[in-house]
Amino acid sequence: MKITMSSSRLGLRLAACLLNISEARRKNVVEKIAKAALFEENVNSVLAACVEAFQVIDMEVQEGIHPCLGAVDLIPIYPLSGIGVEECGMVVRSLAEKLTIHVPGCSMFLFGEADQPEKRSLVHRRKQLGWFSRREFSFLKPDIGTMPNKRCGLTGIGASPYVMNCNVTIDSQDLATGKKIASAIRGSNVGGLKGVQAMAFPHNGKIEIACNVESFEDPKPMEKTGYMTYCILGHQYSYISPQSLEAQIKKLAHDQGISTIGTALVGFTPQECKDCAEYALREKIGEFWKKREGIFM
Repeated sequence: MKITMSSSRLGLRLAACLLNISEARRKNVVEKIAKAALFEENVNSVLAACVEAFQVIDMEVQEGIHPCLGAVDLIPIYPLSGIGVEECGMVVRSLAEKLTIHVPGCSMFLFGEADQPEKRSLVHRRKQLGWFSRREFSFLKPDIGTMPNKRCGLTGIGASPYVMNCNVTIDSQDLATGKKIASAIRGSNVGGLKGVQAMAFPHNGKIEIACNVESFEDPKPMEKTGYMTYCILGHQYSYISPQSLEAQIKKLAHDQGISTIGTALVGFTPQECKDCAEYALREKIGEFWKKREGIFM
């Protein structure tokens, strides 16, 4: 789900909030949350969507394979043009305070530019809080708000350079092999792909390699095979291209005697996200997901 905020001058200042909610099966609920954002402007659109999500999603009855801790699980804000990650961090901190007022009982942890002064990464904070395996809230300590309750859970909120998704399904039911492939491509491991975070999950009877692809600041970007670059306010950023990431997963799977199924499910690249947001704003298309059609992340 994508929500954009901009100034009145189209394209001058543009950021994206790729809101993660703990619901994907009930289309009417997802659309209701998205529509809540249409009647507000700027950061208030994110606030409105979150308030609606907390009302319609109950973590006490939520079910799913993907790890999560909150009804609104993640509120990341990424700069797209004319705004820096530092300012996005200030916007996030203001939004977090507003959420605690509008949704009594919600609680949040901060990451990235919003997590001052440490600026700890989302992965670091999630590991601290047991996001990858825990569904018990009683021992969690939020940065903002009350102790997590069972209905709202705990929400991550922060700002960083743009992060996109790339999911590849391998033709296997062997989760151990999937985890081995995911480990091999992680940027934190020797020989991994910089900026890539990866996990393996059972998915429709097969195994899905689900990847977050982080943009990272690259002051002197050189010709790196498979990496793309872009610039915001004089800052250079790079990220591995989805095609290169998919090719590497295919190679690793092939080495195990396994093929991949279909093509990768890929989220918007930074430029695609910027272009879509500018087009939707220019043409005043609030429900852009209907015009776009298809499945996107």
